[in-house]
Amino acid sequence: MAPLFGSKTWGYYPAKWWSRLTCWLSLCKISTRGHENLDKNRSYVFVANHQGAFDIFLTYGFLNHNIVWMQKHSLRSLPLVGYASKMAGHVFVNNTNATTRAFTLKEAISKVKDGVSIVIFPEGARTHTGKMRQFKKGAFYIATEEKLPIVPITINGPFDVLKRGTLDLKPGKLELVIHKPIPTENICEDDIPELIDTTREIIYSALWEKYK
Repeated sequence: MAPLFGSKTWGYYPAKWWSRLTCWLSLCKISTRGHENLDKNRSYVFVANHQGAFDIFLTYGFLNHNIVWMQKHSLRSLPLVGYASKMAGHVFVNNTNATTRAFTLKEAISKVKDGVSIVIFPEGARTHTGKMRQFKKGAFYIATEEKLPIVPITINGPFDVLKRGTLDLKPGKLELVIHKPIPTENICEDDIPELIDTTREIIYSALWEKYK
């Protein structure tokens, strides 16, 4: 049985439908593909590019998988958001030093089991330009440590709907592309740089031309 927090027994459905409603009320047109690549009962490490705030609404609302998130540590102090995220089992990333980073990774690993998956934006922050930035190693360490498949996700559109640093909402098309899982059973820590490159190339391949 999946754990209470971070599972579909608490918080998953309200967040899913609240996220969908946010996209619909913003007059965004949603397109998704690749759901056939997933086993709903299996745990994955989802790795996605990070275009804007609507990445979260799009993924939470339309991925249709049991997920927790790795979130910025600063969100923990926000009223309601911090409490709800903690109760839902999300992981707050603390990059203060090597010790806190290691603790964050251990906490994340403890969540990804029994059909619960984790979503990570390896760029670490939203893009300023629409183009992808370099990927950090955390998501790939979690996947190789636990021998969990990595699922690359390409996100298109949120950069134009709501750019970083602005409140100027512009309704538009949002697209979520779910790629085939990448097995990690035979991958060790030394192979992580190559795994990062492979994952990034897959995500890049489905970006709209203006984001490449």
